[in-house]
Amino acid sequence: MAYTAIDDPEVYFQVKKYTGDGTTSHAITLDGDADLQSDMIWIKSRSATENHVISDSVRGDSGNASGFFQIYPNTDGAEYGGAGNEYIGAIGSDGFTVGSNDVVNTNTETYVAFCWKAGTTSGITTDGSTDITPSAYSFNTTSRISIVKYAGATTAGQLAHGLGTTPTFHMIKKTSGTGNWQVYSKAVGNTATLTLNDTYAPDANAYYYNNTDPDSVNITLGSGSSNTSVNTSGQTYMCFSFADVQGFSKVSGAYTGNGNADGPFLFCGFRPSWFMTKRTATTGAWRIRNVKSEPGQPLDAPVFGNTTAAANDGDSDWDVLSNGLKLRASGTGENASGEKYIFVAFAEAPFVNSKGVPCNA
Repeated sequence: MAYTAIDDPEVYFQVKKYTGDGTTSHAITLDGDADLQSDMIWIKSRSATENHVISDSVRGDSGNASGFFQIYPNTDGAEYGGAGNEYIGAIGSDGFTVGSNDVVNTNTETYVAFCWKAGTTSGITTDGSTDITPSAYSFNTTSRISIVKYAGATTAGQLAHGLGTTPTFHMIKKTSGTGNWQVYSKAVGNTATLTLNDTYAPDANAYYYNNTDPDSVNITLGSGSSNTSVNTSGQTYMCFSFADVQGFSKVSGAYTGNGNADGPFLFCGFRPSWFMTKRTATTGAWRIRNVKSEPGQPLDAPVFGNTTAAANDGDSDWDVLSNGLKLRASGTGENASGEKYIFVAFAEAPFVNSKGVPCNA
């Protein structure tokens, strides 16, 4: 049985589906029973061709009429400060406000927002190996979510993350200039990186992570002398880190496709609210699904993390179960026979709560 210390996942993660109204200040309230003041918000239009966008409390207000800084998961672009409340104008105790930009608030378009809570903004742990101390951060040692801002150092170094355990998945983006998103997955290993804004197969180079796994204090970054996307002097970066939490998150997930409509079962230890998959042996899109946008079974219309496309048929169907996910189609995007895939998932409800009581499917 899967036990957890997090009986209510909505304290730390929620999905919000909303419809745009095109106004300059559209207030969005989250639906969960628990209030959640977001530290990371990822928004995508499901009904139209628009960029994805991420804002966070660590970079915060850009200074342009209270607009938050933006970065785009589907591009290699630098961060954008906005002009006024174009994108996310404010983050409240249980929601956020969006401006009139098409990316977040076109009239009648449907959107989905993925919202994570971290919260601790002082006292990050370092050790004798730490070379890079973040200039700003927010982390949570219960939900194992960490958001840090740091300055690159060019030489290989150790970046403090604050999780209190070893990260099994992290995403790094240079914010001061162009550069691909670099994604570490324990399931892929420390000798290669994935690219969130593209479909690339793993890129095997030591200048990303110095062929070294993270530990409970630090993430290892390679030398930026050959590649500036994770660690170069004079550049600024954001790192979003996660670790597995029983009953709440599975961020080191991996599976092998069988090419069959009776596809693999992915054990999570919870009923997923949100999950993302990526083929790793060869090229493949980042496919993101959530149960708020598709409340029925099976889920079959993802948004693609590396493109602007609206939600559309992803050639694979998924059943969401009380303890994980079941593939119900043989599409090669997520179930090619013998192909390797990774997955990342966050919970709607734990399979079994902290008192040993099973939750409903």
